[in-house]
Amino acid sequence: MSQLAHYFVTDIECDGPDPARHSMLSFATVVVREDGQMCGEFEAVLKPRPDRSPDPQTMKWWAGQPEAWEAATSDPAEPADAMQRFASWVETYPQVRSFAARPVAFDGLWIDRYLRDFASACLLDIPYWGRNIFTAGALDIGTYMCAVLGLTKMQTLDTVLPAEWMGHYPHTHRAIDDARGYACLLATLFGRLRDARKPEGA
Repeated sequence: MSQLAHYFVTDIECDGPDPARHSMLSFATVVVREDGQMCGEFEAVLKPRPDRSPDPQTMKWWAGQPEAWEAATSDPAEPADAMQRFASWVETYPQVRSFAARPVAFDGLWIDRYLRDFASACLLDIPYWGRNIFTAGALDIGTYMCAVLGLTKMQTLDTVLPAEWMGHYPHTHRAIDDARGYACLLATLFGRLRDARKPEGA
């Protein structure tokens, strides 16, 4: 019997848009197995990098999100400690392991940069690059949603999806809340695809 794939649904919070100039403040990951089973969670708050500075526009936005800001900045750990713990935790799961996010081009960029800088690892599954904690290509949940639902263009979650598809987790910009919501969405999409593949009358 083949091993079921595990998807590491991740949400990050940061003080600016660019990993080369700004800092990741916090992130959270919820593991979803391809049969829809939730298999674990990881959460970390990070100290800002001393070689980076916050983006003024992003900080203006954070000023209107006091609860999310507190969650993203309270009791921070050294980035190296957090990323090394994260990498080791990911590797406790059996293969196949895939990173997943919405959008993966944003959250994945940050996680890859921090894995490279602090854990001697990378997000892509390219063995000759070094330590690959993920063993399959990354999944963009929004793109996957469009494929499963037959959408012709990307639409916002609240105009497309019932709240139960997100597990009734509000999108609070607290990393663990948002990761749980997207994990529930991915599990729902897996279920819908399985149902669509069932023979008629089964």
